[in-house]
Amino acid sequence: MKKLLFALLVACALPVAAHEPKSDHARETIAQHQAMAEAHAAAAQCLRSGKDEKTCHAELAAACKGLALGKRCGMRHAH
Repeated sequence: MKKLLFALLVACALPVAAHEPKSDHARETIAQHQAMAEAHAAAAQCLRSGKDEKTCHAELAAACKGLALGKRCGMRHAH
């Protein structure tokens, strides 16, 4: 029984280890995307708080400086 439990634990751990980024470039890209996501979440919270779009977009642009292309941190939508 202990061997079966150990085998199951090892089998469950393997997929997690397989998804870890192997290169520095991959880790850097993940960090950049996480920073962009956090900047967009802050922009959404800014808009939710009642501030005008111009102010929130300016804050987004400042948070994304050097992270992504364009005024909207690499994202666009219609309006």
